[in-house]
Amino acid sequence: MTANNRFFDDLSKLMTNAMGVAQGAKDEAQTAFNNWLDRWLADRDFVTREEFEAVREMAIKARAENAELRAKIEALEAKS
Repeated sequence: MTANNRFFDDLSKLMTNAMGVAQGAKDEAQTAFNNWLDRWLADRDFVTREEFEAVREMAIKARAENAELRAKIEALEAKS
């Protein structure tokens, strides 16, 4: 009977160790993939959301200024 218990104890330890190794391999693969993805994205020259929003705000401001200047020019031309 103790031989069976010893067998199952050894099998349990083996399975526990195997799960630990599998978890470590998964973590390592995930880290490698994340590093690869970061490098790939950096090579593509993508902009961040903050950079995009800053340029968008600048464009909105420039359009508003252009509209104001157009109105002033039209008013000056109307006077002439």
